[in-house]
Amino acid sequence: MENILESVSSGFANYITFILRFVTPLLSGLILYRCGKSLLRGRGESETWGYLCLPNGGRIYLNHWENIIGRNRSCDALMEFPTVSRIHGALIRDSRGGWKVYDLNSKSGILVNGEKAERSAPVKSGDILTMGGVQLTFMDLNEEQLARQAEARTKPGTIVRPGITLMLLTELQLLLGIQHYIAMGEEADIMIPLSFAVLAGIMWVYYLFMRILRRRGVEIETLAFFLCTLGLSVTATAVPSDMIKQLVFVTAGLFVFLCLGFFLRDLERARKLRWPIAVVGVLMLTATLVIAKSTNGAKNWISIAGFTFQPSEFVKICFVFAGATTMDRLFAKRNLILFMAFSALCVVTLGLMSDFGTALVFFAAYLIIAFIRSGDFATIFLSAGGAALGGFLILTVKPYIKDRFSTWGKAWQFANEGGYQQTRTMAAAASGGLFGVGAGNGWLHTVFAAETDMVFGLICEEHGLITGVFAIGALVLLALFAIKAAATARSSFYVIGACAAVTMLLFQLILNVFGSLDILPFTGVTFPFVSRGGSSIIACWGLLAFVKAVDTRQNASFAIKLPKRKRKKDTFYTIQDGYDFSGYDPERHEV
Repeated sequence: MENILESVSSGFANYITFILRFVTPLLSGLILYRCGKSLLRGRGESETWGYLCLPNGGRIYLNHWENIIGRNRSCDALMEFPTVSRIHGALIRDSRGGWKVYDLNSKSGILVNGEKAERSAPVKSGDILTMGGVQLTFMDLNEEQLARQAEARTKPGTIVRPGITLMLLTELQLLLGIQHYIAMGEEADIMIPLSFAVLAGIMWVYYLFMRILRRRGVEIETLAFFLCTLGLSVTATAVPSDMIKQLVFVTAGLFVFLCLGFFLRDLERARKLRWPIAVVGVLMLTATLVIAKSTNGAKNWISIAGFTFQPSEFVKICFVFAGATTMDRLFAKRNLILFMAFSALCVVTLGLMSDFGTALVFFAAYLIIAFIRSGDFATIFLSAGGAALGGFLILTVKPYIKDRFSTWGKAWQFANEGGYQQTRTMAAAASGGLFGVGAGNGWLHTVFAAETDMVFGLICEEHGLITGVFAIGALVLLALFAIKAAATARSSFYVIGACAAVTMLLFQLILNVFGSLDILPFTGVTFPFVSRGGSSIIACWGLLAFVKAVDTRQNASFAIKLPKRKRKKDTFYTIQDGYDFSGYDPERHEV
């Protein structure tokens, strides 16, 4: 009788696992579709912060905190007057509402109320700016005007409701917990499904906190929670005893994300502290090079009081801070040269530590930042040439790195040597098919570093190729949104920071996935948000704060202060200067 009951129970468990194998990719696809529809739907709506009145009564609206003025078609404030330089000047607003005008080496200079601005000069509403003999009246928007504009803009969450998306993700989390519990059989531990329930609780507490702050756009965080859910599944398979530790890391990462987001609200403070933060990054790398012990050929881990961490992961945040700059310093060559020196120092130090995967991630981010800041292909080609020379020298000095390249593309010829990990990863991914063998039922976790360096193969094995592709798609969605949001971003600081952050995440993803599949050399970097470990997850959440800061959708980002609530009695108020947002057209940016 007991055998019959055990057989029935086992058959029922197998039936449940079979059903859930198909539910996992379905829920994953729905989550990505809803997040992508909300993030990428339609054109971005610009914000207006002031305008310039032309002599003929026309207006040039200032849709950013930093606006280039000139005849060039790429200028934010286009002035089609032959006496105006192609790039004449810039009008820049700080996060406290103050404005300055900058002369960008124009031929005729800039006059503010008849007095020449040597390099920069403060301006206030009603001041007369003269550029190339053309007089412009600068008008700033006050709090009531900004509040009216905020009311007219589209708010996220009206078409694709974030609460429903989070419900789908909660279902995925609970179902994965059940799958792992069933897969463990007689060794089943209630802490496994409970850990997934705790992750769901953390997610909902965060969502409610955002709603208290009047924020409704949580798609960016939802994608991160989705990847962290897959990461928790990886931990449940490979090292079930580390489930609580992994939850602590996710919580710590979310805390860093919130702290950085609120810190980025004050753009002036962030700009002033970026070089001190860069110095901290250099000191962390130097300390790692000096005191770290070599592990698997690389000196990139520090152990203090039994706590082991990877400082280079946190230096990524410092690197993005150093690379991002506001437009008043964007044209200063000295500023770019300092950043190039800082980048070279980081990459060389990582090379000396033999952490070449992370060095490649830093270098990719450097190329993006250098191009955005300079727009000069010569600088990019020169940097790439220098990197190629450095790579050749490394291959000469570090023979074991050369051995990795010798097996690149030939993993099956060295299946029990240099290609051991890649061949096992490819075999496991192939055995999973489209829908996987079920959470906790794979074998790849028995291979060294499967839960970190080869985690894509583990996901494909247990959850199927479809879910593995969706995991990649989540990071691609973040990159596409950062590119889209750059057009309407408030400051170049946010644009550069977001582009650098997603470059690091994407390049790290490429090295992890393609390296484990032998498409690229195996470098041993982690899959963002998914690979087991604390340093990587915390750093990824920190980088995500820069993506959140570039989000200018109304009531979406907590990294952006909302205008003060407009009084109800002002519903039909018409602004004195004629700029009435009751008829504001967010697509045309005019009234």
